[in-house]
Amino acid sequence: MAMEAHEIERLIKLALPDATIEIRDLAGDGDHYAATVVSSAFTGKTRVAQHKMVYDALGGQMGGVLHALALQTSAPK
Repeated sequence: MAMEAHEIERLIKLALPDATIEIRDLAGDGDHYAATVVSSAFTGKTRVAQHKMVYDALGGQMGGVLHALALQTSAPK
């Protein structure tokens, strides 16, 4: 069963309430997404740490219900 974009956004928002999130379905199959996430929680963190925060927010869904998520993360400018 695929994961819907609004569910990905909901989970990220729970962990990063101030985040601005844009989700794109790359293949139209609900399994391959790209996300841009901007949050003040990323300030001072490496890109790897930022991505880990997003993956942690997804609660273990990566590799299961959610097959692929290409991430672009940043702190607000």
